[in-house]
Amino acid sequence: MTSPHSFADTLSAAASGQEWALAALYRESHPGLLRYLRVMEPGDADDLASETWLDVAGSLVRFQGDEPQFRAWLFTIARRRVIDLRRSRSRRRTEPVDPGLIPSVGAIADAADEAMQRMSSEEALGRVAALPPDQAEVVLLRVLGGLDVKDVARIVDKRPGAVRALQHRGLKRLSRTLSREPVTE
Repeated sequence: MTSPHSFADTLSAAASGQEWALAALYRESHPGLLRYLRVMEPGDADDLASETWLDVAGSLVRFQGDEPQFRAWLFTIARRRVIDLRRSRSRRRTEPVDPGLIPSVGAIADAADEAMQRMSSEEALGRVAALPPDQAEVVLLRVLGGLDVKDVARIVDKRPGAVRALQHRGLKRLSRTLSREPVTE
């Protein structure tokens, strides 16, 4: 956290309703959360983010944990909002979204770091969004969420080995796609 206060102090102050602390948690966590939601549900990302933060604000007094646990908790809530939205859509008629309208989000790092540094954030997010949904979600949670395999496994209700396999397949697919393209300066 980039605040002059420790995460524990910030969390405690946020739980007691201090605006500066809530703002610090939001500033630190919202960009990654919004990028995740924009890939998962492009047309509803802002609404889902708002619902997620409302849930966080309402439950913050009961949360106990450190910064990585907070991020895992935040993304768990966001994923549940996505699932709720998809369930409600399955009960009503909707219009399909043009894939060209998928907004971009931050760059991807780690195993695909070298390749991703050559692309813009928009291009990288578009490529991640083109992965199969389970691979895209795992890559987003690991990279944008900064979550470890164990946390991602719990969030997506899969075994850690399955999460590692999905991440590996997703990054390998991204690498194959990039290796077929000419490199430009």
